[in-house]
Order: sequence, then structure tokens, then C-alpha cells
Amino acid sequence: MIHTGWLLPLLVPFLVAPAGGRLASNLPPRQAMWLLTATAAGLAAASTCALALLIVPGATHLHAVAALGHLLTPLSSGSPETAIAIGVAAGALLTWCTARLVRGARRRWTQLRHVGKLAAEADGELVVLPDEHPDAYALPGSPGRIVVTTGMLRALSAPEREVLIAHERAHLRERHHLFTAVVDLAGLCHPALRSLREPLAYALERSADEAAALAVGSRPLAARAIGRAALATRASSAAGRTRPGAALSATAGPVPRRVAALLGHGTETGRTRPLARRAAACALMACLALSAGASLQAADDLHDGIEVAQGELPGR
Repeated sequence: MIHTGWLLPLLVPFLVAPAGGRLASNLPPRQAMWLLTATAAGLAAASTCALALLIVPGATHLHAVAALGHLLTPLSSGSPETAIAIGVAAGALLTWCTARLVRGARRRWTQLRHVGKLAAEADGELVVLPDEHPDAYALPGSPGRIVVTTGMLRALSAPEREVLIAHERAHLRERHHLFTAVVDLAGLCHPALRSLREPLAYALERSADEAAALAVGSRPLAARAIGRAALATRASSAAGRTRPGAALSATAGPVPRRVAALLGHGTETGRTRPLARRAAACALMACLALSAGASLQAADDLHDGIEVAQGELPGR
């Protein structure tokens, strides 16, 4: 009853790490963040469904389950010991993943409520903190707020401050914290999906970089502002300083890569970039399609097996 294809949704997520990194570097940022998030959510759902389906054949060897499903015979055509062992292992993994997902969702909800309260207490979109440590970040909420310290304001010129604020405003407008939440929760469902966090974070920052450059009308200015803000933050001691959970910042991630991208100093040539884009996108979509198809096929096999066990269809 249990076929090798049933395990594909559990194995496919291990293939996404190389494709995810290439995708974030070669696809336009907005497209990359949407595709990475959709892939993480889809693969997490498929792997969770696969674990649930693997429980069923072994569970039908229990008299209570067989009676509940009106089954004349167990679903597994192999040895009962193997089916039960697979069912127990799958059940343990599903319970563990579910517990982690619930805890992660509660933690994320608590963080969002906390930053939402902080944002609600502020007057106006921009909040200036009297702090010598240069820092700036976006607090999601309804509405969100942009927090900037006096140290950061002194480290930048007036046009550079405009870039920084436009960057953080893009984080809030495009609700980037929701993309981060989806991928973080997907990583709790399958450990291999944690590899998508870094490329997603890069895509989100690049999307905000592009929005800031468009807002000020100068890519060199945007690159200079982001580079100077990151240098100012790293040059100042940050001991004992923490940002609120779910905060997004222009100084996060691989700033040199982002600055190079803004200035058009990418490593790929104009001829190879379209090919790299298509290859990375196709690889991720192929992983998603393979995992979803295997899950649907497993569900169909299980449905047929239940009908056979109930005597409604002749055995195969």
C-alpha cells in the first residue's frame, strides 16, 4: 500500500536550497519574494500531508480504527510490523512538527502584538529615539511605524535619510513581515525549508532597496545611503541592544551584495542572467509541482485502498 512516491514530499524540500539562493540573486526582488514564500508554504503543506497519509495504513491494523472505517482488511499489503512501524514514526514526526508549528505561531503572534502596541503608542509615522547608537527599523502594525535613532540621523545626510525612510516605508507598505512569518513557520514543518530564510531576507531587502531608489530617483544615492547606514550601525557598539521582534531594517543582510546590485555591478552578464533566472525559477516550480503531485497521488492511492479494504472495489 505504501509506495516510494509517498516519501517524495518529505525528500523534495532538501533540493530547494541551491535553487532558492540562485533565485534571490537572479530574479527581480518582488517576484523572488513571492515565489520563495509560495514554494515554502506549498512544500510545508505537502510534507505535512505526506506524514498524515503515512499514518493511515499502519493505523488500520488496529481493531478500533478498522471498525471505525468499516474495513474488512488492513490497507497495507506488506507486513503488519513494517506498516505499524512507519505509522508510528510518521505519527511521532507529525506530532513534533505540529507542536513546533503551534509554538512558533504563538510566538510570532505575540511578537506582532507587541510591536503593534509599540507602534500604536507612537505619534506619527516616524519615531525618533534619543539614542547615540545608529539604528533604524520598521515596526509592522496598523499602522506601522518607522523608528530611527538620533545617532543614525547624525550619521547620514538629508538625502540619505530620505532613502532610509523610503526603504523602511517599503517594508511596511508591502507587509514584508508576513512573508518572513510564512517562511519561518514553513521551516518548523520541515527543517530543510529553513534554507529559504536567507534568500527570502535578501529578496525582501532588495525589494525595499529598489523602492527607495525609485522614491528618491537615484540608484547611486540609494546605494550610498544604505552602505553608510550599515557601516554606522556596525561601527557603533550594539552590546545589550536588541530590536523588537518582527522588526525589519535596511542595515540587515548582505549589504555589499545589495549595494552592488543597486549600482549594477552584478556578477552575471546580461546574456547569462535571463538563463539563470529561468533555471532557478523552473527548479523551484518543479520541486513544488513534484511534491504536490506526489501528495495528490498518495491521497488517491489511499482512497482506492480504503475502498478495496471496505469491499467496495475489487483488490488490485
